[in-house]
Amino acid sequence: MAKEKAQQFPTYRGHPLVRCGDVIYYGSMKDKYVVKLEIKSKKRVQDMDIADRVSIQLMYTDASNRSRKQIVKSSEKSGLYLAIDIADAWLNRALSE
Repeated sequence: MAKEKAQQFPTYRGHPLVRCGDVIYYGSMKDKYVVKLEIKSKKRVQDMDIADRVSIQLMYTDASNRSRKQIVKSSEKSGLYLAIDIADAWLNRALSE
């Protein structure tokens, strides 16, 4: 019997990225916090859709909290690259507490 390998997600600066449609979760659900990045609008550049406005939410992973109390911090940025850099800073600060 072969050992099954655990599913590997792409990572950014050591934290997993999980995408479902226009929502990207940054961080591990095993940790206390995770960042939710939601693409609000896209723009067409040549033949590709590029994220234009991105909502960022630092959230508790504890499901016992009500949905409004799960959100610790939120913001909206232009572009996915800026949003994910801010998400990384927020997540690293929150996890180091």
